[in-house]
Amino acid sequence: MQQLPALRRVFIHGAGRRGRDAWPLADAADGDFVSFEPTSSIQDQVSTLIDSYSGARVMLHAHSLGAVSAVLAAASGRLDVAGLVLVEPALYDIARGKDTIERHVGIVTEARGQAGVDNLRAFWGMFRPLMFGEAFDAELWDAEHAVAQRWAASNVPWGHGVRVGMITGIPTLVVTGGWNDEYELIARTLAESGAEHLVLDGATHRPQDLPGFASVVKEFERRLTG
Repeated sequence: MQQLPALRRVFIHGAGRRGRDAWPLADAADGDFVSFEPTSSIQDQVSTLIDSYSGARVMLHAHSLGAVSAVLAAASGRLDVAGLVLVEPALYDIARGKDTIERHVGIVTEARGQAGVDNLRAFWGMFRPLMFGEAFDAELWDAEHAVAQRWAASNVPWGHGVRVGMITGIPTLVVTGGWNDEYELIARTLAESGAEHLVLDGATHRPQDLPGFASVVKEFERRLTG
């Protein structure tokens, strides 16, 4: 019997923390912790993944926005993908037309329009409550100005051509935090196409920060390898 190549775990960050910092409870020896350039486009990120891991058998772990690059790279046919672990995946393209998704897209689009005319404060006034659940606080504006600039320039998670059928045939585990209707809707849509969906309460958008996350992933891998 021909032996499969060793599994290489690749950890892909979202729009916030990068590299190792995005997966604080993962063992540093578990795999590769990707750190994309802050100004890289989604297509740049997809190309980086393909160029870096062609020829390897990979398990792609991706958080939030990172799921867009992960799914597009997996669907390219140029990677040997053993499975996907998608944590709160921001795959908005697969759920367009749904009320909760369109509301989010509309608010972000309007907010970024304000940033585009150099009204970063107005951008943050709309974006902060949407993403972090807290209203704009004028007393914190000086401290949060740089954060607002980064978010205003970040990639948006829609318009990249992601389709739910792209995961067909790829074992996929989706982990959400049970706190946000948008992510739960995306997860249910993926589950309808064969993904496993598990809710881990207690860390909102970052279930990978929970102690129980590692055992969930290990069990998923165990079922894949038998």
